[in-house]
Amino acid sequence: MTHSLSDSGWRQAHLGHWLALALQRFDARVLQLMAGNDQVPLALSNLATRGSLTASHIHITRHLALDGSRLTDLAQRAGVSKQAMGKLVDQCEAWGLVQRQSDAQDARARRVVFTATGLAWLQAFEEAVTQTEAELRAAVGTEVATVIAIGLEAYAA
Repeated sequence: MTHSLSDSGWRQAHLGHWLALALQRFDARVLQLMAGNDQVPLALSNLATRGSLTASHIHITRHLALDGSRLTDLAQRAGVSKQAMGKLVDQCEAWGLVQRQSDAQDARARRVVFTATGLAWLQAFEEAVTQTEAELRAAVGTEVATVIAIGLEAYAA
C-alpha cells in the first residue's frame, strides 16, 4: 500500500499545533507576570524567573480544590499520572505552596491543600490569567477572542 503524503507543511499548520503553541505562549506569559507580582514571595518569584516553576506546576494551581484534593483526584483532573503529580506536589510542598494533611473523611488518605503562600500564589495566578486574557483580546480583537473562547469551550466539553 502506498501513501501519498506530501510535505506541504500540514504537520505544523493544523489546529492542534496552533492550540499547543497558544497554550505555551499563554502559560509562559502567566508565569512571567506572576514572577513580577509583588504579592508572590521573592523565593517563588526567583524560581519563576529562572524557569524552575513551569507550566507543569500550573497544573496544581489550576486543579487543586480550595478545600484540598486527594493526589489521585488532582492527577486525574490535570490529566497526568499519579506519579507525575506526586513529583509536582513534592516540589510545590518543598517551595511552601502546598502541604499534605490527613483526610478527615478517610484516615488512610492524605489531602493536598494550599498553604497561605500557596493562596497568595493562587491570587497572583488569577491576576496573571486576567491580564493575559486582556492581552489576547488586545492582540486579536474582542470579537475574535470571544469566538475563540466559545469555540474552545464547546470543543473541550
